[in-house]
Amino acid sequence: MSEVSDRLLVSLEGGVKRITFNNPARRNSVDFETMRRLTETIKESFEDETRVIVITGAGDSFCAGADLQAVTPGGVPRDVTTGLREVINPGVLAMRSLPKPIVARVHGHAAGIGCNYALAADIIVASDQAFFSQAFIKIGLMPDGGGTYFLPRLVGYNKAFELMALGDSVPAQQAFEMGMLNRVVSLAELDATVDAMAERLASAPAIALAKIKAGLAKGLQSDLASALEFEAAGQGECFRSADFIEGVAAFLQKRKAVFTGK
Repeated sequence: MSEVSDRLLVSLEGGVKRITFNNPARRNSVDFETMRRLTETIKESFEDETRVIVITGAGDSFCAGADLQAVTPGGVPRDVTTGLREVINPGVLAMRSLPKPIVARVHGHAAGIGCNYALAADIIVASDQAFFSQAFIKIGLMPDGGGTYFLPRLVGYNKAFELMALGDSVPAQQAFEMGMLNRVVSLAELDATVDAMAERLASAPAIALAKIKAGLAKGLQSDLASALEFEAAGQGECFRSADFIEGVAAFLQKRKAVFTGK
């Protein structure tokens, strides 16, 4: 595992890039430098050998939000608007536009920006000991990091308002029942579940995955006719790929396909 910084660990093996928030003494709370490094690491994934990203936290938490001691040094607030525009927002946009899947492995607290980094992923797998919280209100803030975009699309306006206005922690099982998460498993099963999912995604046809992700993003913002047109054009690219030829051959030969991402 290589260190992007002492608070963000990154490794890349077999097409799986693992990004780990590494500040366990403070429940992996993040400062602007860590968030900047995360943004850079996501952007690098557009060009390197990454086929799937797993984001997680060291120790007993995913990410408990911003490190308030770092973002308000000496009790004096930083220029948070500039920080959001230049550091956090580009990272979240990169996560959603990356043509490769992102899995959030969540254990313990995912609060504030930590919760919204998880929501920005394509798949969320949580342990039954995980908690999700839009805790901003408790310190006089509104959500950032895309929370006002992601959460109402998952749970509806009224529930999103409640979660943001009250700032309560939501246990993983309850979050799953609301539609926030993909899966909840025991802590003992968490790594095996995430690793199996990452392996499947890393071996899946990359062009098709990219088109699925882009199509869903466009579908959230477009009408049916536009979505159909995007599907028509994207399917053409899939048909011209080597992975499609391999997939058909494997189906006819009754064997497992070996996709190369081409």
